[in-house]
Amino acid sequence: MTYPQAGRRRLILPSPVGRIGTGQPSPEPEMLAALGPDTVMMMGDNPALPRMPAKPRLLDFFRYRFDDLTRRHLLTSAKRALEAGLSETVVTACLLHDISNGALIRADHGYWGAQMIAPYVSEEVAWAVQQHQPLRYFADEAAGYAYPESYRAFFGADYVPPEHIRRAAAEAQRHRWYMTARLVTLYDIYFFDADDSIEPETFADIIGRNFREPAEGLGFDGSPVAHMWRTMIWPNNFL
Repeated sequence: MTYPQAGRRRLILPSPVGRIGTGQPSPEPEMLAALGPDTVMMMGDNPALPRMPAKPRLLDFFRYRFDDLTRRHLLTSAKRALEAGLSETVVTACLLHDISNGALIRADHGYWGAQMIAPYVSEEVAWAVQQHQPLRYFADEAAGYAYPESYRAFFGADYVPPEHIRRAAAEAQRHRWYMTARLVTLYDIYFFDADDSIEPETFADIIGRNFREPAEGLGFDGSPVAHMWRTMIWPNNFL
């Protein structure tokens, strides 16, 4: 299979969003100094990654761009919601709630994820994906949702969410779709049995009914969020 820049050493510059604050110096000056006829900055398909189809569909990202943990997390959350008899709206939101974490960005992942999927799903699904992020930090005993023990390990027992997250959660609790987002938090399962093995195709029919796949492929339909999907297709592009 022929790749762009074939035969050259291709350098990958980590995105600043993943490096700033770590204390690690930027590798960019050293990389730029190394450029030459046989050494270039990575652009296009990285041969270390599976090549995406020319017109990628949602399940292609599950197969080729999400790591095993993300894929199992999303599929397990959606499967358990489906087995509980919840609506396809909730199941779809569970399937997509951490899609930004998969291969784009973790910080504010609910907001990024909602924006990524908004042109292709119902307004309710996108809203639930966004609001599951602030609601995760607040228990709702009536709904059966407790503050996650994992968050105490992740952030410390004394962690308090910032004011904008507290405000968003309070607003979400008064919204007509509150229970849709709350159910996403209930099935937002971090830890599951090692033998939980679910094929993405399990949800092909639900996706077909609840996710509007563009004929041009995700990333190439000219939507306001196409660039986000292209970033997942070519995550190592220098520019």
